[in-house]
Amino acid sequence: MTPGGHIREGTPADEPLLRGLQGHLREPSPGLLAYGLMTGQVLVSTAGGDVPVGYLLPVGTGSIGEGGGPDGPTGSAAAATTGEPTAAGVHLAELVVHPDHRREGRARGLLSRAIAATDGPVTLFVDSGNEAAIALYRSLGFVVSAERPGFYPDGDALVMVRAADADSTPDGTARQDREDA
Repeated sequence: MTPGGHIREGTPADEPLLRGLQGHLREPSPGLLAYGLMTGQVLVSTAGGDVPVGYLLPVGTGSIGEGGGPDGPTGSAAAATTGEPTAAGVHLAELVVHPDHRREGRARGLLSRAIAATDGPVTLFVDSGNEAAIALYRSLGFVVSAERPGFYPDGDALVMVRAADADSTPDGTARQDREDA
């Protein structure tokens, strides 16, 4: 298996399985997910014959999706596929991987595709106690830009941002390390 599994654009047909994955999120947004699937903005990580086991939902100015057309998909998922940068950045509204498929590089793969698809900043919220997620985001060049006390009913959130000129590449290696190699 390729590290991180296969990543593809989500489709409306994926919605029932992705809604099941939303059950692992603290504050899921079924309506936003449905909209993202209709407009080609959801990236899906698959396993075992194209079964979705994780997804990432980017939104915002960098989510350029206005729906798919006869020439194929548009939006952040399409930009990640074609390599064409999006507008001025995105916010990552939802990222989830099924517990049975964690530690396989799937979240990193989804994040790397989203980062590569935008030429602006990438932002996200993370539970301030989720040390594994924070470490992953830091390894991809995200830094804490603010704290949101009481953001979740039972805790605080950190706002993390990855600038377009962050010190690490989407695959998590430091740019300086690559230049020295």
